[in-house]
Amino acid sequence: MTLRIGWYTTRGRSSRAMFEAVRDAIAAGALDAEFAYVFSNRDPGDDPITDAFFDLVRSEGIPLLTLGSVAFRKAHGGERSKPGEPLPAWREAYDREVARLVDQHPADLGVLAGYMLIFTPDFANTHPLVNLHPALPGGPIGTYTEVIRELIRSGASESGVMLNVAIPEVDMGPVVAFARYALQGEIERPSPTAPDEALDASALFEAVRAAQVHHEAPFLVAALQSLADGRASLTPSEPLDLTDRLT
Repeated sequence: MTLRIGWYTTRGRSSRAMFEAVRDAIAAGALDAEFAYVFSNRDPGDDPITDAFFDLVRSEGIPLLTLGSVAFRKAHGGERSKPGEPLPAWREAYDREVARLVDQHPADLGVLAGYMLIFTPDFANTHPLVNLHPALPGGPIGTYTEVIRELIRSGASESGVMLNVAIPEVDMGPVVAFARYALQGEIERPSPTAPDEALDASALFEAVRAAQVHHEAPFLVAALQSLADGRASLTPSEPLDLTDRLT
């Protein structure tokens, strides 16, 4: 079937390459899909990088939907979300408005690509969503920075990328598909007890991040095609191994 995709992003910098890879795969006939819409929790004028991405989306004739979460929070007198704490009350109202916008453009699947907000349970339970995460199943969770720090500290010799169903518990949904790759072994490893700042400035951190970015786009295209042709499912009995698609 032709998979109708809703694309969710925040700033647009990290996800632009993935968006372009999906767009190009669709145009080449390698991915049986189409964009139903692109949604961002930033408004036009918030950031030049985001605005450039918005221009790209418009040039492709894809419906662009925006709702600035910062402006919404301030208008509702809400507090900032805090890690490890329940989402503040304004987030329920925000996600209801997001639902009103996106539901005007029916989609089979929402793809979270650099989307920096956690969806509330009501939204996640009523909208099929998948999240691209830069680690293997059972591996580190959190942002890509947190993932890389944990990989370095644990002395990992491999990592990967996975697509999981997005649920309110971050990075904990069922894994749809994954792919693994080796980490470069010739780069000197920082001490696992080094502070975060030293890890972030290391050559190994840079190399791991480059590997993540290099593998994300081809993996996402392969995973979406697997969903389109039925080889993968949002209710998987076991995740689909797509490692061979990265070689």
